[in-house]
Amino acid sequence: MNDETPDIPNSSPSGEATTQPDADRAPVAARKTRGKSAAKAATAAIEARIGHKFNDPSLLMTAFTHVSALKSARKRGDSYQRLEFLGDHVLGLIVSDMLYRAFPNADEGELSKRLADLVRKESCAEVAKALGLFDDIKLGAVGAGAGARLRKSVLGDICEAVIGAVFLDGGYAAAAQFVERNWTERMRKPRRPLRDPKTVLQEWAQGKGLPTPVYREVERTGPHHDPQFRVAVDLPGLAPAEGVGGSKRAAEKVAASIMIQREGVGGGSNDG
Repeated sequence: MNDETPDIPNSSPSGEATTQPDADRAPVAARKTRGKSAAKAATAAIEARIGHKFNDPSLLMTAFTHVSALKSARKRGDSYQRLEFLGDHVLGLIVSDMLYRAFPNADEGELSKRLADLVRKESCAEVAKALGLFDDIKLGAVGAGAGARLRKSVLGDICEAVIGAVFLDGGYAAAAQFVERNWTERMRKPRRPLRDPKTVLQEWAQGKGLPTPVYREVERTGPHHDPQFRVAVDLPGLAPAEGVGGSKRAAEKVAASIMIQREGVGGGSNDG
């Protein structure tokens, strides 16, 4: 049964009703003020590490919000996912520009391999870790151990979301400054040898409980002495990925590389 008894006002000694003193409201107002101050301080600390002061701090907060922290699953747009999508492509453009200027004698294949290594999730996660963004990720109700694992698994996504947020808030120049500060040294390091993409894809598929990837020739064009092969790779539950090369093996490796990049798996070499 609902208790619908009305509040009884305080009475003065003369019998007149009195209102609640304003002093009782003061602690509530003080708590709100402290909460706002703490939030501003936390935002300022993140901005200092990122190197960008936001005109719209809500973008920054969204970049750190995991979907599990949302009150309704229907509001997935309030999580970092859309910013991650944007940041992924902004990062690719900026790093491509950096590589083009830094390696004037590199051909398309060399630039592509360097790009794949620099923008992969593992590289983004390393940047996020270096900036100390791990503890800033906002999660829903999960256990301590599960929360730590989840934060680690989404670090790369958070980094891309931050890039997207900086781009929306400050434009291309601001995003480029962030990427150049955090990727220039990595770009200058000798490129790590990348594994064969077919091997990488097969090991990833096995880890997911999927069968061995199947490669099929889709098309062969060109003259007999200089053929071009189009090959597709298939895995259950995934859209096929196609690659083109001067041999079936080369086309298969390109197809595997495309699927690897699309599914966010560690990259591999495209060498034929």
